[in-house]
Amino acid sequence: MERGLAEQAEALAAGEVSAAELVAGALEVIGRRAPLGAFRVVREEAALAEAARADERLAAGERLPLLGVPVAIKDDTDLAGETTPFAVAGAHLPATRDAEPVRRLRAAGAVIVGKTTTCEAGLWPFSESPAFGAARNPWNPEYTPGGSSGGSAAAVAAGMVAAAVGSDGAGSIRIPAAWTGLVGIKPQRGRVSAYPRTDPFHGITVWGALARSVGDAALLLDVLAGSHPDDVHQIDPPARPFVEAVRREPRRLRVAVSYRTAFGVGSRLDPEIRVAVERIARRLTDLGHKVFPADPDYGPVALGLVPRATAGVADLLDAMPDPRPDARTLAEARIGRLAGRRLLPLARRLEPYLHRRAGRVFRFADVVLTPTTAQPPPRVGAFDGAGYRRTQAGAAAACPYAWPWNVLGWPAMSVPAGFTKSGLPIGAQLLGHDSDEATLISLAAQLEAVEGWVGRRPGGTAAALGDPRP
Repeated sequence: MERGLAEQAEALAAGEVSAAELVAGALEVIGRRAPLGAFRVVREEAALAEAARADERLAAGERLPLLGVPVAIKDDTDLAGETTPFAVAGAHLPATRDAEPVRRLRAAGAVIVGKTTTCEAGLWPFSESPAFGAARNPWNPEYTPGGSSGGSAAAVAAGMVAAAVGSDGAGSIRIPAAWTGLVGIKPQRGRVSAYPRTDPFHGITVWGALARSVGDAALLLDVLAGSHPDDVHQIDPPARPFVEAVRREPRRLRVAVSYRTAFGVGSRLDPEIRVAVERIARRLTDLGHKVFPADPDYGPVALGLVPRATAGVADLLDAMPDPRPDARTLAEARIGRLAGRRLLPLARRLEPYLHRRAGRVFRFADVVLTPTTAQPPPRVGAFDGAGYRRTQAGAAAACPYAWPWNVLGWPAMSVPAGFTKSGLPIGAQLLGHDSDEATLISLAAQLEAVEGWVGRRPGGTAAALGDPRP
């Protein structure tokens, strides 16, 4: 699917293409590239019917931001009439109503073509489960697209849809964005409602956008944004739509470059990833920004993650009628029941202290630049048969940079930063202060204009795709 999200919406409004044609085209690519395992559910009949209705509405003069545009959602999101197993085997019942992200997509006219593959309970930076199979990376199917929104990322990177919804509890949008060459936005906590989940994973998980371009990711975020009255975390709407930030040249920004992780110096950082981030830092300097080394003071931020994550998995399994997860998910839930739930009050009390401590970096910086991940993607099946400890250690080693911003609740983005010598994508992470998605989006759009990542597609060598490696 060559046209981006905004381009498809514009073509539909201008009568250059029909919704039926766009949706049929998306379904054709989904079928042709089925071995990538991007989708758990494909709504072929329902999507074509919705596309026909969208064409009728377009012909009648109705205009909505995404009327007739095919999109995908992650399989942790309720879609009326479909189950929401979140990759856990069990006796799941179909959802009786749409979750708020789906309701907002429908209100904008989008056609949801399916639900994408993930891992059990969103625990891992790969999208594989014993019950529902594996999502594979379109750049090299031997490797994972990341997780836990890996199916959404694979769907976009492979051209099945122009954009997809993911969720991010410890990097689950940004990690797959980095490993598939996409833009991924984790918005501010409270920006996007997940109702009927009013406090997903006790405040660390948010819903956001995956797309090939910054403009498409911002458009999808605009569609998703908004609070529900019952949400625990609620914030005011942005003063301006996020798509306006794409067109707005950022002021001269102060960008702190950091390779330090919340557990100390990132000594296991892959050298190719470091070189890629250093190149992005030089690019930002060339664009006129003040770039310098500086590290956020993370303090005991892990105390804000572990209780929320483990208790969240316990809550998820306890709400299922007959869950049959694998041993690793059971171990996480057991920790949540024994300790996570008891420590939740401490995790919440720590938050103002962590905000003050990590927020000091914004006294002298506007944005923090880090690697998105410390390592390139592992092979599909790399953790098959591994126990909880080994899988947890592997995930922590590969992806130590994203999760602190989930604890803090602040916005973050991953943008393409080049390729490894073997042709696998690398991501750079932009971290922002409270509710400042607009600055990140504006800066990312400026980078995109000179980096040219929108035109890169899987299927050729990195060099042929415009790899900007020095």
